[in-house]
Amino acid sequence: MLTTHEIAIRVRYQETDAQGIVHHANYLTWFEQGRVELLRAAGLSYRALEEAGVILVVAEAHVRYYAPARFDDELRLVTTTVRAKGARIEHRYELFREETLLVEGTTTIACTDRSGRVSRLPESLRMS
Repeated sequence: MLTTHEIAIRVRYQETDAQGIVHHANYLTWFEQGRVELLRAAGLSYRALEEAGVILVVAEAHVRYYAPARFDDELRLVTTTVRAKGARIEHRYELFREETLLVEGTTTIACTDRSGRVSRLPESLRMS
């Protein structure tokens, strides 16, 4: 299983507030982009997982803000799978503008079936 992946993000105007700073909620959206692209780079499809009845839901999220991102900034998001065992996947995120760390965060993802019952991760998502 691929454990680290990077994506580029260009800050869009609608992602900023009246002061021209990225609204805090957008970072969670970008974290989700990072998770989906990490899966894709590992040869897995989020859509195929859902079609197979594997539903991944955010159970916990933490974000720490160090410096603001602004309209038209080019950012680099590094997504790392820290742990994937049982029914949970833990990710770490680091968002940079050039070499400056702007934001870091973590999420815990729970695996459920279509009815919302917690279930074990499929083998393809587990780390040894």
